[in-house]
Amino acid sequence: MALTISSSFKRVLLLTLTIFSLSATLNAKDIVLKLPPAVMKGVNANISIEGIDQITNTPPKLLINGVRVSLEKDKDGYHTQHSFTKPSEIQVISTGKVITKNVNPIPLWLSILPPLIAIIMALITKEVFSSLFVGLLFGTATIYKYAGVNFFIAIGKGTLAIVDTYLMESLVDADHISIIIFSMLIGGMVTIISMNGGMKGIVNVLSKYARNRRSGQFITYLMGLVIFFDDYANTLVVGNTMRPVTDKLKISREKLAYLVDSTSAPIAAIAFITTWIGAELSYIQEGIINLGLNTTPYSVFINSLQYSFYPVLTLVFAGLIIWQQRDFGPMLTAEKQVTQNDLQVDKKEGKRSPQIMKELEVAENITPRWFNAVIPILVVVIGTLIGLIYTGWDATTWMSKNLSFTAKLSHTIGDADVFSALVWSSLTGVFTAIILSSVQRLLSMKESIEAVINGFKTMFHALLILSLAWSLALLTSHLHTADFITQILTSINISPLFIPALTFVFSAFIAFSTGSSWGTMAIIYPLMLPAVWKLGVDAGMPHDEVMPLFYNVVSAVLAGSVLGDHCSPISDTTILSSLACSCNHIHHVRTQMPYALTVAGIAVIFGTLPVAFGLPVWISYIISIATIFAIVKLIGKKV
Repeated sequence: MALTISSSFKRVLLLTLTIFSLSATLNAKDIVLKLPPAVMKGVNANISIEGIDQITNTPPKLLINGVRVSLEKDKDGYHTQHSFTKPSEIQVISTGKVITKNVNPIPLWLSILPPLIAIIMALITKEVFSSLFVGLLFGTATIYKYAGVNFFIAIGKGTLAIVDTYLMESLVDADHISIIIFSMLIGGMVTIISMNGGMKGIVNVLSKYARNRRSGQFITYLMGLVIFFDDYANTLVVGNTMRPVTDKLKISREKLAYLVDSTSAPIAAIAFITTWIGAELSYIQEGIINLGLNTTPYSVFINSLQYSFYPVLTLVFAGLIIWQQRDFGPMLTAEKQVTQNDLQVDKKEGKRSPQIMKELEVAENITPRWFNAVIPILVVVIGTLIGLIYTGWDATTWMSKNLSFTAKLSHTIGDADVFSALVWSSLTGVFTAIILSSVQRLLSMKESIEAVINGFKTMFHALLILSLAWSLALLTSHLHTADFITQILTSINISPLFIPALTFVFSAFIAFSTGSSWGTMAIIYPLMLPAVWKLGVDAGMPHDEVMPLFYNVVSAVLAGSVLGDHCSPISDTTILSSLACSCNHIHHVRTQMPYALTVAGIAVIFGTLPVAFGLPVWISYIISIATIFAIVKLIGKKV
């Protein structure tokens, strides 16, 4: 009997030891040493150890070049930070198992090359897509090369990483998907309300009030403000519709193209509900996430609007030019020629607009009605506001007696889920446009769906730029590019107060060279937002002083992009303005550039720069508008 018990006991003991050993082995095999995607020289790298033996709960040992490093424990495992300055060996010892990994830190100066290569290529090729892709490829290949991979294999793996890592991570982000859906839906709605005659109906109503040169220009200007939600729709619809009216009133094609171009991007860039807002909020979102700021992208956007000197002053300048009936420079010459002689149409430039214009044409059997455009637009605007209030509602905030109505509304919008609100409202706007078109039998259901799909197509260009831009932003975050820029700006001892003005000039130069305001924002936002924040913090500025600078830079990137877009002969909106107005393209660029540069100089000298140094914004606007008025009055001459 004793023998039997002894044998059974041995078998149980052996089984127990086997299970324990197997368990320990499995736990040891589950140990994972995690490092950042790119380990940069001189930058703290997060090191985490996961999968530690859950039975003994024995803390692991972490050795870097043979020196033990202390670890902190959390629910996921153990972690620490370490700054690598040379090739190093990392060892993790746990439950008798040793994991070894060699780390070759990447020099921090290489982090600037991916965006810099993208910029230089864009300057040379005048093409954004390939530029962003090559910049991405250099960065991913560099990461693999320093991981010990052969040069050619690094290029191959880097190419694949663009798609399976950076592009994929960018596109699976919920906020990014919301932006894509919103942009496509807005594009679809714009196409429907153009094809069902709604946009033309608005233009027809307003054009009745164009009786002389001043009123004709003012109606053109007003329509540019009314069609605020898309710069392409603004340019093509206003230009093509008002051209016969302005020709009759002897307003030059150059002036028409200027008014169209100067009310399209500026108003689309700063309005609350536009095809631009998704991209702007996306870039801002990336910046505040990387910096860990406790705010929302919509709140940042709203706070930055007060610093949008160039877009706002451009609209003011165009209005004063019309009101005073004065011009200067090449525009004055163009206006004198058209008033003194018969209008000469350049046949080469009198061709029809590109394919996108065909998608916005109204069939001859459709009677244009203004409300077919106004109702869907109002649905989007009001729907977005309702969505913002619904998602950001907090009863305690609205019950508070210490807050004003404006403060309560600001808090509500600041806490709102802006991406959900935009998607809901844009979808409702599309449904509204389809229902209006079907009920009035303007478009069949098939035609409405095809219009929506065509609208999706018009947004593909922008969405592709966005996707590559998100990928480049993620890469620059991994490479700590902002840290390098901060080090450079700190080493030359530049004050953070100069960053907004420098950002404006830099953004304008890139946009002018590439012809793409969206591409410029894609490149500059991920670099300058972290840089200005870290420079301000490193300079010892309190949070309340850094945030206005941050808002100023947010606006400076956008404003500079619009300026460069206005002056660039290869800009899509500049080209579309020339085509829609049947204006000689070079003439349009030559007559518009002096006006754009005049406003830009005033915006920097009396706006962006002094406000960064503490001048109240309202005083800056008063001085800027007074300066514009003086220039138009003193330099401009009546036609």
